[in-house]
Amino acid sequence: MSVNKVILVGNVGRDPEVKYIDQDVPFARFTLATSETYKAKNGEKVESTEWHNIVLWRGLAKVAEQYVKKGSKLYIEGKITHRQYEQDGVTKYFTEIVGNNMVMLDSKSYSESKSNTPPQVNDAASIPEAPSFSEPEAGDDLPF
Repeated sequence: MSVNKVILVGNVGRDPEVKYIDQDVPFARFTLATSETYKAKNGEKVESTEWHNIVLWRGLAKVAEQYVKKGSKLYIEGKITHRQYEQDGVTKYFTEIVGNNMVMLDSKSYSESKSNTPPQVNDAASIPEAPSFSEPEAGDDLPF
């Protein structure tokens, strides 16, 4: 058994570039920055940023085209892929995250669009709804 799963939470580095294959299959590409802050041995605060190439297909690409903008905060689940091509005798290598789940973490994306409602995607790669939680019943004996 093997697993290829990536979870990223970060900020979009540039507006998504959306293209279509066969006129009805969209895909979107953009970069996502994740940052980590830690203290160095000398006590100085250090911030390290990693840039990730994100690719979304079909319904998620349409959502990204409409709602995702530079600076948007996103949660992305997907898998790592590698591809290469040769240009002018030089082989170029790319590592990408192919997303199969996306959650927009800021409301700015909705308010700037024409609609104030979250997007609806009806294919397998959809945005999950937030889980619902019920209030505890009266007389619950849990200490917290």
